[in-house]
Amino acid sequence: MTHKFKGIRTLIYKVEDTEKAKQWYAQILGFPPYFDEPFYIGFNVGGYELGLQPVEEGEKAGPVTYLAVEDVASTFQYLLDNGASAYEMPADVGGGIVIASVTDPMGNTLGIIYNPHFQSRSSDES
Repeated sequence: MTHKFKGIRTLIYKVEDTEKAKQWYAQILGFPPYFDEPFYIGFNVGGYELGLQPVEEGEKAGPVTYLAVEDVASTFQYLLDNGASAYEMPADVGGGIVIASVTDPMGNTLGIIYNPHFQSRSSDES
């Protein structure tokens, strides 16, 4: 099976103060988040997701970029088979959205996401 990455879909910033971050991003973007819960705040920026999540104990700070895929489970296994290690197991986070993340061989966190609410945009589409 070929694992086709459809493009960068989501960028998540892990933040200490989600309320402060939400207010700041709403101000600079000029619109409120479309999703606003204590565990996640999401802004739709031109068809891409800018997310804010609270930093949890033991978690790495910094951004996590999510690549769009059609099948999170098989792509997750593909990444593990090619030298990545599991960071966040595949999980349905609601609304049909499935995510997972790995640590690449260089120590970076790489996320994969299937989100049926965003249109697919791939590098080979015009």
